[in-house]
Amino acid sequence: MPDPFPRAADLLARRLHEAGCRHAFGMPGGEVLTLVDALEAAGIRFVLAKHENAAGFMAEGVHHRDGAPAILVATLGPGAMNGVNVIANALQDRVPLIVLTGCVDEDEALTYTHQVLDHRAVLAPIIKASFRLTAAGADTVADKAVALATQPRPGPVHVDVPIGVAEMRMAPGPRRRRAPASPVAPHGADLARARRWLAEAERPLAILGLDMLGSGPVPRAVLEQFGVPVVTTYKAKGVLPEDHPLALGAAGLSPLADSHLLPLVRRADLVLAIGYDPIEMRPGWREAWDPARQRVIDIAPVPNDHYMHQAGLNFVADPVATLEALAEGVSARPTWPGGEPAAARAALAAAFPDDDAWGPAAVIAEARDALPPGTLASADSGAHRILLSQMWRCEAPRALVQSSGLCTMGCAVPLAIGMKLASPERPVVAFSGDAGFLMVAGELATAAELNLPVIFVVFVDASLALIEMKQRQRQLANHGVDFARHDFAAIGRAFGGHGVRVGNRAELRAALAAAQAAGSFTVIAAEIAPGGYDGRI
Repeated sequence: MPDPFPRAADLLARRLHEAGCRHAFGMPGGEVLTLVDALEAAGIRFVLAKHENAAGFMAEGVHHRDGAPAILVATLGPGAMNGVNVIANALQDRVPLIVLTGCVDEDEALTYTHQVLDHRAVLAPIIKASFRLTAAGADTVADKAVALATQPRPGPVHVDVPIGVAEMRMAPGPRRRRAPASPVAPHGADLARARRWLAEAERPLAILGLDMLGSGPVPRAVLEQFGVPVVTTYKAKGVLPEDHPLALGAAGLSPLADSHLLPLVRRADLVLAIGYDPIEMRPGWREAWDPARQRVIDIAPVPNDHYMHQAGLNFVADPVATLEALAEGVSARPTWPGGEPAAARAALAAAFPDDDAWGPAAVIAEARDALPPGTLASADSGAHRILLSQMWRCEAPRALVQSSGLCTMGCAVPLAIGMKLASPERPVVAFSGDAGFLMVAGELATAAELNLPVIFVVFVDASLALIEMKQRQRQLANHGVDFARHDFAAIGRAFGGHGVRVGNRAELRAALAAAQAAGSFTVIAAEIAPGGYDGRI
């Protein structure tokens, strides 16, 4: 029987459970103990991580599997500050992250200063909104947090929870729920002009961005109907299955891939930028097309103010509803009579071969071939991520998860832990550079405690490979990019998992087979030579 006088923390937790949340991650302090207790009582499992930044990425990993808002719990002061990086990442990567921090009561803060700082002031530039929980308004605050975090564009919302308020009991007040907004589509003269452009296009091309995650079957159906080839950003990989004949793969950070894709973009007579925010893209995508010469339609849920590109038509509307409206009554015609997209697709395949005897491309190719369909993957930032994002094929969205807007290191391991926790039936592999892995190696303890058989592949070249490459390209002396080779396999074993070092394809193939049959996590340290990415990304 429900408690007739629940705590304010209970009302907050129940609303999060109602939103579909089943996991929360963090590191508790005395200020959030009531909150953690309320989450557990509401049916939301609290998972103890080893660092708040990793906890936030674990929460994001769960979100990508269950679609519910992610939850990060941090205590006041240093706990909240440890989460700043992942909160900023959530804003840039459209993650609906509910950030719950403990704080002292207002009267207490007048004379007590130990660990006390203004969380809201620090987080203001990297969150959509911040609330301070009150007992009478707990349910309303919770609904506002969920609504703001999940509405376009999704992002982090912060709730400061005072100790005394969390424990306060009172009869529940009116239950307030904001109804989801209905999708809005364009109309009128601009829509008529867009339809005419689509009908007249001989060489249309679409760029799909991360706002299309969760967009369902409509984009594919419309693009197939009109024969529109598709480039995606890295985060949007799989929105159109990458084995589809219209799929040209992903772009964003690879100059090698851009050498084949950007000429095709400039050849197009109609560019459809659908849910596309160039926050994921390297500077080479600045002004990737010429709106004075090409017809460009930008479709985004909020106005784009980045000035990375311009368009002849800007629709601030729901992208799916807009595509449906755009296609209505328009007759399809044959496109790209010269076959340029197929030629670019073939050139890209040749540019990223998978037959190297050994090296980072061979590691990716072996993993891709050895792991079964439906495998979920995460990628850390670094040179390996660029290569992986070009070579790893996604049949569905969110099958390869990474930090794209912020490109932050140390995300692959905790993302994989979160994905495996939410989808225990799916194989999960994390790809990390050795430096990024060292940042979060302590979370192997979390994987062991949760008994999660994740496969952690580490590219070991004892260097910040991408930065070292840029250093050489600028003809600068070698400083601050190389470090010692460490025994990552031994680190895996020390934390209670399996660990193996591999130096060729046969050893890696055997290690991947054993890892799939293992009952606990496996660290596979793939030893590669320095400079293995030269000319490959």
